Amino acid sequence: MGFLNAGTVVNNSTQAIYNAKPWHLAMVLSKIHMIWVRAVSGRLESRIRYSSELSYNTFPFPTITEMQKKELEKHVYKVLSEREAHTEKTLAQLYDPDKMPDGLRDAHYQLDIAVERCYRTKPFETDEERLEYLFKLYEQMIEEEKSKGTLFETESKPKKKKK
Repeated sequence: MGFLNAGTVVNNSTQAIYNAKPWHLAMVLSKIHMIWVRAVSGRLESRIRYSSELSYNTFPFPTITEMQKKELEKHVYKVLSEREAHTEKTLAQLYDPDKMPDGLRDAHYQLDIAVERCYRTKPFETDEERLEYLFKLYEQMIEEEKSKGTLFETESKPKKKKK
């Protein structure tokens, strides 16, 4: 994931967030988001099939302050900078767990800490704890939507009768 220049055309299976802010990229690059994605997204063979409906729109991300947005921005630019320091490598090579450059690994670690601090000050101990926390937030999101009357609202259309 990264930023694209204005005028870039994305094809049919590519996902894009238009007018995204740097903190949006921090959020979707984070470990906690990837844990959510692995839990709720579809699959194509053994690969994750990211979708805006299942992976992005359902991701429970708290409302954050301007200071938190600036912190996330700082960390996402550090990740991008570390990637650019290794232009001779493909993304697959950069993100190979055995070959990942130490600077990139540390930049992602610091980004993950900053994103998780948007949820709470106490660090998460396991991925299971992260996922449990996210599902509790998701339940709260659903309840809020129900109380607003906006959850799964559809326009009722009369059914056509068969002759």
